[in-house]
Amino acid sequence: QVQLVESGGGLVQAGGSLRLSCAASGRSFGSVAMGWFRQAPGKEREFVAAINWNGGRTNYADAVKGRFTISRNNAKNTAYLQMNSLKPEDTAVYYCNAVGSTFGVPDGTPIYDYWGQGTQVTVSS
Repeated sequence: QVQLVESGGGLVQAGGSLRLSCAASGRSFGSVAMGWFRQAPGKEREFVAAINWNGGRTNYADAVKGRFTISRNNAKNTAYLQMNSLKPEDTAVYYCNAVGSTFGVPDGTPIYDYWGQGTQVTVSS
C-alpha cells in the first residue's frame, strides 16, 4: 500500500519561501519519478514539478520555473519542493505522487489513485 505524506506548508508573505517535504512508504521510492501537484480553491489539480529516479532530470510548470526547485533524497524516501519568491497565485494545497515519463523526462501524469491530505500553502500580499 503506497502512502504519501506531505508537510511543510504554512502562511507566508509574498516574496517569502517555504520548503515542502513528501515522505513515501509502501514501495521502492528510489525506483520511480516523483512529482508535485497543487489545487487552488475552485480549480482543478495541476502539475507543478517532477524529478526522475536519481534526480538528474527535472520538469517544471511554466508558472513556477525559476522560482521552485524539486529535489529528492532516496535514502530518506523523501522528495522536496523548495519554493522561493512566492506569489499569492501560488496559494493552494500541495500534493505529491509518483509520475510517468515521456522520452525519459518525468511528466505531469500522476500514477497512483491515492492522494494524501496535502499541505496548505497560503501566500498573502
